[in-house]
Amino acid sequence: GEPLDFGRRPRTAHPPSSPTARSGSGGMRELREKEVGGECHFLNGTQQVRLLLRSFYNRQEIDYFDSDLGKYVAVTPLGQPDVDKWNRDEVYLQYWKAQVDSVCRHNYRLYTKPTVTISPTKMDPASPNTILLCTARGFYPLEIEVRWLKNGQLEEEGVAFGEELQNGDWTYQLQVILETQPQWGDVYTCQVEHASLEAPITVQWAFPSLKGGWILPLAVPDPHCGEGAGRGNPLCVFPADPLKIPNLN
Repeated sequence: GEPLDFGRRPRTAHPPSSPTARSGSGGMRELREKEVGGECHFLNGTQQVRLLLRSFYNRQEIDYFDSDLGKYVAVTPLGQPDVDKWNRDEVYLQYWKAQVDSVCRHNYRLYTKPTVTISPTKMDPASPNTILLCTARGFYPLEIEVRWLKNGQLEEEGVAFGEELQNGDWTYQLQVILETQPQWGDVYTCQVEHASLEAPITVQWAFPSLKGGWILPLAVPDPHCGEGAGRGNPLCVFPADPLKIPNLN
């Protein structure tokens, strides 16, 4: 089915007190180690909606609530005690069944725009390769397209996609890596398309460097480098049109 669609400010579920919640340091340790993630799946718009509430312990799924079944299901023996308790608590089960309407259907067709950043790094100082990391954060719904372009041309070689990660507020983040060998004057663009956007987001990173110097995203040499206050600084780094990189020779 079609996973969760979100946007302005999606509703999140705040359950009643869990029947397994405990006070004291032991309970706090348990809560810190356990993570819960919710997923809404849609079929034919909102005609068929399925809520999955998945519980993880040390990154291993141990149980989940399935609104189609109306109950919790154990994935591992570790999750069985909680599943048995929750399935005996009709109030708790009814609460999660109600989230199909109050959260999933409510949030359908809502949108949250991503924020996009580029981070450069050198994994191996002896290697000519540079790793460019494009991160899209805080977007909803899940479906998103992220592309790398070099000097306006689509880059496919050296591109690796990470997994979409939930942020805990029903929004997502995604990282896309480009391993490349930038040359003087190269301009790299991370382009993001999402249902929340009227036009794609583009963030650029230029590579004007001298003697191994590094320039941050969107910082390129000023066209008047070497004049006035810029004299004596061969880079004269100011925000400028990244497609108009002057010749500093």
